[in-house]
Amino acid sequence: MTTEITAEALRGLPLPDPSGGSKEARGSALVIAGSVEVPGAAILAGTAALRAGAGKLQMSIAASTAPHAALAVPEALVVRLPEGEGGHVDHAQAAAVLLPRTERAAAILIGAGMASGEPTRALTAALLTGPADGPFVLDAASIDGLCEQADAVRARGGRVVITPHAGEMARCLGWERDAVEADPLAAARRAVELLGAVVVMKGAETWIVDPAGDVRHYRGGGAGLATSGSGDVLAGIIVGLLARGTPPAEAAAWGVFLHGEAGRRLAQRGGPIGFLARELPGEVPGLMRDVAEGRA
Repeated sequence: MTTEITAEALRGLPLPDPSGGSKEARGSALVIAGSVEVPGAAILAGTAALRAGAGKLQMSIAASTAPHAALAVPEALVVRLPEGEGGHVDHAQAAAVLLPRTERAAAILIGAGMASGEPTRALTAALLTGPADGPFVLDAASIDGLCEQADAVRARGGRVVITPHAGEMARCLGWERDAVEADPLAAARRAVELLGAVVVMKGAETWIVDPAGDVRHYRGGGAGLATSGSGDVLAGIIVGLLARGTPPAEAAAWGVFLHGEAGRRLAQRGGPIGFLARELPGEVPGLMRDVAEGRA
């Protein structure tokens, strides 16, 4: 059976109550994202994690871009990651820096805006097999080659959320992109079978499949969400919800809805396209309130 993701459905999956809690109680999100070419991915994802209610934020980014990220998100602790050839993160040195931090993080995001290829795959593998107890969100470059690391993902016991678009899913599964686009639900189910993760299959409509076999469907927030940085925001919202203690499948459903409805609200005010990914996180707190109070 497929469940449509609506405000009414989400009211049956309430988010952790933040009242009276400290920032430590709402959890620390560790966002490992961005690159020399795309430092904004870390900023977008980190801001979204805070807007979703994470109590604390650490952003880990290539050393040369770290000062700029720290100024852009003054609420964050920014960790400089050693750079290797071409200014990309040196995965071996970065793993040594990050592994102790993953132990203290309530939830971890890897991949948004990072360079595709072996360095990011190796860093993802090192962190997945490391000492972290918190759940992971794997986005963008961290999904490439992930199906070759299926044992490491499955060992996380369903506490991994992946957020591929059709191209990333095709590369992971070894399918043609056209096959994924023709049947995104089948692709998501196959990825769950291989990885034992919660799969958020992004597209004009979004399918979420979890390891229990439950399927959720969201009809989309509009064409305006097809814009640079939008996926970084989605991944950030989900990691922020996970940091608060939301179970992975529920965090995925809430994240997809909040992201989509943020786009819908911006489109209603300013037109169907042309709004920026950086505008989406600002809509999230009001949407969470409106869903909880029955106004959405």
